[in-house]
Amino acid sequence: MIKNICCIGAGYVGGPTMSIIALKSPHIKVTVVDLNQERIDAWNGEDLDKLPVYEPGLAEVVDQCRGKNLFFSTEVDKAIDKADAIFISVNTPTKTYGVGKGMAADLKYIELCARQIARVATSDKIVIEKSTLPVRTAEAIANILKNTGNGVDFQILSNPEFLAEGTAVSDLMSPDRVLIGGEQTEKGKKAAEKLVDVYKNWVDEDKILTTNVWSSELSKLTANAFLAQRVSSINAMSELCEVTGADVNEVARAIGTDSRIGSKFLKASVGFGGSCFQKDILNLVYIAKSYGLNEVADYWEQVIVLNDHQKRRFAANIVKTLFNTVSGKDIAILGWAFKKDTNDTRESAAIYVADELLNERASLKVYDPKVNEEKVYTDLNYLETRTNKENVELVDVVEDPYEACKGAHAIAILTEWDEFKSYDWNRIYDNMQKPAFIFDGRALLDLEELSRIGFITYSIGKGN
Repeated sequence: MIKNICCIGAGYVGGPTMSIIALKSPHIKVTVVDLNQERIDAWNGEDLDKLPVYEPGLAEVVDQCRGKNLFFSTEVDKAIDKADAIFISVNTPTKTYGVGKGMAADLKYIELCARQIARVATSDKIVIEKSTLPVRTAEAIANILKNTGNGVDFQILSNPEFLAEGTAVSDLMSPDRVLIGGEQTEKGKKAAEKLVDVYKNWVDEDKILTTNVWSSELSKLTANAFLAQRVSSINAMSELCEVTGADVNEVARAIGTDSRIGSKFLKASVGFGGSCFQKDILNLVYIAKSYGLNEVADYWEQVIVLNDHQKRRFAANIVKTLFNTVSGKDIAILGWAFKKDTNDTRESAAIYVADELLNERASLKVYDPKVNEEKVYTDLNYLETRTNKENVELVDVVEDPYEACKGAHAIAILTEWDEFKSYDWNRIYDNMQKPAFIFDGRALLDLEELSRIGFITYSIGKGN
């Protein structure tokens, strides 16, 4: 029986996942460890509105469990030593150097975790991959752990996360499925059963799937690739809808009623973002190429190509509509997070749309209810298109959406925050430059109503 869990990594996966395990398994001690002192301090802070991860409902869960059976610490070695099961939930970014640059997953943090576990452990451990990893990564982890010569038995499991940011708490509370992959040996199956018992505290057993390790690892990449493919597919149709006079929302509704297709992930937009889709597809492309499956790689790579095209196309449409120049014009950016109900901005479409507009010398005012000024500038500086000084001069990050829109020539909706629907758009229109434009990249607003106010409206996938 697992009585003591350690999770290495206190980010968007580790924090919420371990909080729910602690909530649903009060008999299990859960310790989340990270070397980032500032992050751990935030998890332990009194102000629950300032947790490092924003998810609806997460603060309440942390408040209920923290200090009882949920702990956040920088004492990594201590937590590893006492744990029965260790979740590895660290970042696996796309490589920016060497072989596989721009496609392969960088596994240096995974390797560091494995070596630290091997160095510290003095008793048998179950080591669980929670990060999204290339297929057969467990083999590399096992090679490190099982050749230490210290007599400790390590069993390696794959338990990929399928939560979506913005709905992570509900996804963890009521998952579609829990996937656990283990070695098909007696010890491997027993280890998998111990993890199954943890999830059985709140998940129906028929939703807990067990496979071999390789199938589990590949299933996560495949799931994200299929979901991203649907987004790129409907976005490809959105461009055709615009030139033919069709409405992509009506097309999506029509095909979404087909039980063979379904309605999810068929909402046209300015493009998908987040930490998973692009990274995982590029990883899948690299794996396919490494096995000589070039046609397979080309197929999946096109999903990324179309997504990048959608972002550039949206920015270009703004420039074209504003009389082919935005130089010196003020444009309000509403939304910087890659989706609503999260403070995660990784690969957000807003970053790239803003970058394109800044290249045209536009002046931007940015508002997002959960993303602060420092993060906006960090995201823009990471692109290395301009200096930090130039970004600060051209971009103003504000805390009031009405201030963001005041005096603007145009508004670009880039995150689907629900609060945008409830704004006083008459007031916003009255304080904008005329003509006043709205570019709705998330099909969020009632454009017909806004047209009656006086706005010139544009939305992805409509014959404007």
